[in-house]
Amino acid sequence: MQESNKAAVAANPTIPEAATIIRKAFSKRSTLIIAGNCRVRYTGRATSTLEPGERILIIKQDGALLVHRPTGYEPVNWQPAGSVFNVETNEKEIEIRAVRQKPRESVTLTFDSLFMISILNLSDAGEFLLHASEDDMHRAILLKPEIFEEGFKPISWEKKVKPGFVDIYGEDKNGKLVIIEVKRKTAGKEAALQLAKYIEPIKAKINRELRGVLVAPNVGKDVQRLLLTLGLEFKALDPKKCGDVLKKADTTKLEKFFGEVYQ
Repeated sequence: MQESNKAAVAANPTIPEAATIIRKAFSKRSTLIIAGNCRVRYTGRATSTLEPGERILIIKQDGALLVHRPTGYEPVNWQPAGSVFNVETNEKEIEIRAVRQKPRESVTLTFDSLFMISILNLSDAGEFLLHASEDDMHRAILLKPEIFEEGFKPISWEKKVKPGFVDIYGEDKNGKLVIIEVKRKTAGKEAALQLAKYIEPIKAKINRELRGVLVAPNVGKDVQRLLLTLGLEFKALDPKKCGDVLKKADTTKLEKFFGEVYQ
């Protein structure tokens, strides 16, 4: 077994060797990665079985478990953090069982051959920062309007008005016109005043109810009070949520749908 301060790797271990290594990893709460041929059984809120195949098992320091096929980014089976693990062996197989109490469920992996076991002692205190642009947030709202508000229907984006361009222009479920100004960081008073400037020329041209909404992860001190004074609204939207929407969507369809006819 090759070892360093951060990692220990065993290639093609026997069943007894694998059991010793895996128990050691569990006792130290290390991250464990196993590649081998296994079958998988889940019992709990439902039941499922996965016939034998060559897969990757990842068990993290917090007790989270993921079973991956050789292709695809999503696990085929998984358990959240807090699972309790047990290892059993016989002459031909090693069984790893992960159990949760609430709700009561378990995942059991039975390996008949192992290609690699890796024990990792990792530390990670880095803050996750999503550098999403305002344009990304616009696209996410257009692709999935309900992340802004249920029943919202976009009509256009980057609509030209006298002072500049409205980020998103649409209707709410009650038929009111909605003007949205998007900021990817904490919105200050300038953003509220900018939205108010966009609203005024539109109000002068239409004869219907109009809402102005500032969309951002959060607002600065006293901005909420200013919005109320100006008759505007604030809705919080996490850029990470927008990023998740874009990952699942084909943005080329967006450009085709919102063509020049909607400008």
